[in-house]
Amino acid sequence: MAEEKKTFVLTRFDPDKDEEPRLQSYEIPVQSDWKILDAINYIKDEVDGSVSHRWSCRMEVCGSCGMMVDGEPKLTCKTAVSDYGDTVKVEPLANFPIVRDLIVEFDGFMDKFKSVKPWVVRAKELAAEEGPMRQSPAELQAFKQFSMCINCMLCYASCPVVANEPHFLGPAAIALGHRYNMDSRDEGNAERNEIFRGEGTVFSCSYANECSEVCPKNVDPAAAVNQAKFNAVIDWAGSLVLPRGGK
Repeated sequence: MAEEKKTFVLTRFDPDKDEEPRLQSYEIPVQSDWKILDAINYIKDEVDGSVSHRWSCRMEVCGSCGMMVDGEPKLTCKTAVSDYGDTVKVEPLANFPIVRDLIVEFDGFMDKFKSVKPWVVRAKELAAEEGPMRQSPAELQAFKQFSMCINCMLCYASCPVVANEPHFLGPAAIALGHRYNMDSRDEGNAERNEIFRGEGTVFSCSYANECSEVCPKNVDPAAAVNQAKFNAVIDWAGSLVLPRGGK
């Protein structure tokens, strides 16, 4: 059988040499069971050692190998080479600053994650006062879907609001905050809902649903955003009737 070859067009950017990102093509032999990440690793190992990209687990768990493949955000460890034609274009995730080649900067977006208080508020205090915090299977099921996020950031790369409003809190951060608001052990709802009612948060979402379309773990961040909108309004309306902590 003749050896199959494909051409991979990669974004190249060296901040010490380049003013703008450029494209570079590599024609390589491919195997039928390869993923896109296998092809990039082959280029790195066998053709051009200067190519820079992120990857770790190869099992759709760490979320570090997200890239744009023919213009769509994909986990490259999950995406089959056989799904594409003779030429495949691989670029860094959209809507993020490029650090080098296929690597983008996440620091600013990690700050957004921290801003939604992604922990069970008062967990330590309650455990000390009352002992183990029990949760029923039904209570777990209420938020489990939103806890499956692996922070791959594909949702940010696909979000049209992020593209136009860089300060938008974004789908993954909102879904994370909503996950803790739904947690029966948590007491931070009022604080997060106040954040969600702020500028550049849940009400900036246009519900394009692109974030849920590209999510490799079926988290459905678009649903989380819209549920968070509803809950933030209900919380605000309740505050007009009862003071915080009122009975």
